[in-house]
Amino acid sequence: MFSEKIVQNLEKSSWIRAMFEEGNRLAKIYGADKVYDFSLGNPFGEPPIEVQQSLKRHILSGELGLHKYMSNSGYPEVCEKIAKGLEEESGVSLKGENVIMTVGAAGGLNVVFKSLLNEGEEVIVFAPYFVEYGSYVDNCGGRLVVVPADTSTFQPNLEELKRFITPRTKAVIINSPNNPTGVVYSEEGLKSMAAILEAKEMEYGSTIYVLSDEPYSRIIYDGVKLPPVLGIFKNAIIVNSFSKSLGLAGERIGYIAASSNIEDVSILMKALAYCNRTLGFVNAPGLFQRVVADSLDASIDVEDYKVKRDFLYDNLTRLGFEIIKPQGAFYLFPKSLIPNEVEFARTATKYNLLLVPGSGFGCPGFFRMSYCVKFDMIKNSIPAFEKLVKEYR
Repeated sequence: MFSEKIVQNLEKSSWIRAMFEEGNRLAKIYGADKVYDFSLGNPFGEPPIEVQQSLKRHILSGELGLHKYMSNSGYPEVCEKIAKGLEEESGVSLKGENVIMTVGAAGGLNVVFKSLLNEGEEVIVFAPYFVEYGSYVDNCGGRLVVVPADTSTFQPNLEELKRFITPRTKAVIINSPNNPTGVVYSEEGLKSMAAILEAKEMEYGSTIYVLSDEPYSRIIYDGVKLPPVLGIFKNAIIVNSFSKSLGLAGERIGYIAASSNIEDVSILMKALAYCNRTLGFVNAPGLFQRVVADSLDASIDVEDYKVKRDFLYDNLTRLGFEIIKPQGAFYLFPKSLIPNEVEFARTATKYNLLLVPGSGFGCPGFFRMSYCVKFDMIKNSIPAFEKLVKEYR
């Protein structure tokens, strides 16, 4: 009656959403202030004032044609502005023609995979990884190949990468700052990865694209610098959104930017625009293209996230949790106190703690916590963690 594949996927639906729904159930029983929900990466706080002012200005301006169709790639002047910013950051020459405006990063990734993948071609990802990658690749007839995690650092496992590249490898996904660990991939490691990919391309006579999923690129702490992916990989494609950097998750606005060094990049850009249309997106939301173009230099309050990170990290490590301190994003990825982190997460619900098991990210034995929540909730959760730890110590 229905798609067998979709029904099977529903049966193993995302742990993130499952824990979020459990949080709603517990809130009805105990009250929302007694439930400590660290499950969902929903940006905290409102968009910056620049976003609000731009939105108000465009709505009240009387500007004609604001809500009409435009090119499937987006408004040319918006694409040009984004391209200029990326060029300044990376040193790689970019034009507006190298940018496609998309319905968020999720829409952008689906557009890229539809444009690149032939049936059965492989996309490599490093564990732990955002679980929806598998569905996006599968949507387009590809196969996701998972490189096991280096749990000592959560940097990409490059020795393992060499073993997983085959003649059918079409792309490698990198996500830095990473969801779920908050780790920023090192420039040295990314340059080593580029050398590995170039050698494999020579060996197989193929092209391997590097897809950099960067929704957390503006949420970085302690002076850490994000290496410029466009300047490191010849065949780099950036997929980004303003969901996290401007607190606009519900507005679904993002972009794809392809390196001008890619062979036949003009054909790729035409394919991306075509898939933007035929996947049903047609074009990115027109009003919010204007708004983000006005707000490219704005940002949410990263210091607020840093305070929450430090408070949680200090308290959880005090209680005995092993954690690699995040350099970006708004997640912690502690090691479970028992090998079966699913059982650990279930036990945590006894204390109204909502944690996401690491197996949902391809990395069992750990769990994810999203700290884009109110500070009071974080502070009030510590006694619950203390009770949880007593069950195992």
